[in-house]
Amino acid sequence: GILGMSMLASLKTPPVETKNGERPLRVEVLQITKEDSPIFITGYGEVKALNEVPISSEVSGKIVQIHPRLETGEMIPKGETLFKIDSANYTASYEEAWGVVQQWQNAIIRLKKQYTLDTKRLKTIERNRALAKAEFERIRKLFETKNIGTRSGVEKSEQVYNSALDQADQMVQVVALYPIRIREAECSLSSARARLAFAESNLDRCKVRAPFNGRVKSVSLEKGQYVTPGQNVVILADDSVLEIPVPIDSRDASKWLYFDGAKTNGKTAWFSGLEQVPCKIRWTEDNNGQTWDGRLHRAVQFDQQTRTLTVAVRVYAETVMKKNPQS
Repeated sequence: GILGMSMLASLKTPPVETKNGERPLRVEVLQITKEDSPIFITGYGEVKALNEVPISSEVSGKIVQIHPRLETGEMIPKGETLFKIDSANYTASYEEAWGVVQQWQNAIIRLKKQYTLDTKRLKTIERNRALAKAEFERIRKLFETKNIGTRSGVEKSEQVYNSALDQADQMVQVVALYPIRIREAECSLSSARARLAFAESNLDRCKVRAPFNGRVKSVSLEKGQYVTPGQNVVILADDSVLEIPVPIDSRDASKWLYFDGAKTNGKTAWFSGLEQVPCKIRWTEDNNGQTWDGRLHRAVQFDQQTRTLTVAVRVYAETVMKKNPQS
């Protein structure tokens, strides 16, 4: 068997030796250029007006007039009257306060004129007092030194002098009190003017006007309804600035959002100095692909459970009008 195996093995032809060399490969070469690539972070949020102002009456009364378009969803231009309150009582209060102001103004004019006249009259009275004194001294001296006249005449002359002296003293007191009386009247006039301003303010508050170009968000008002101060009857939304709170993953925020702590000078540890990068806003139900330009404004809150950071994106009406003039 060994001999047979050897014979068979000698009959086998050895394999041809194959040379092992490098084979050429076909490749395509591309030139690489370094450039910045924008990173998009996507989130969902609800658009809300930044400012929503509840409108209430500042005076009490019955509603006598309502804006014809005061309905939910309507746009009311700035300065137009939303509703009007019955102003009969406030008009009467204003006229009464106006009359009091006129009275005190006339009183001050009268006091100043009397002050001028009594000042001139005081000079005349002081002159009469000096003449009466000189006459009294002359009669008394003649009676005492030369025994001319009578005691009765001396006493009558003294009585005339005392009367002139008392009249002069009274007039001096009256003239001295005029500046005080004028200041008191001016204080009363200031008080009357304050009451007039208050009455005028209440009269003006009978007409409640739109503080800005606003959208009526809610209204609970009917003609003939009685309202009281502080009762909210209309809510206006200012659509000139819209805000969208958008929650995003905290890892995306930490990796791609830029926080410049130098802007706060180290005074706060919150997500401060957020760079206000531009944003694109799309309506989820709009298939036309229309977008609005917004801007990242600030970090609102951080949720530890979901590990999300809520940021606020603002949309300004000026930007929208520049992009879509017909909108």
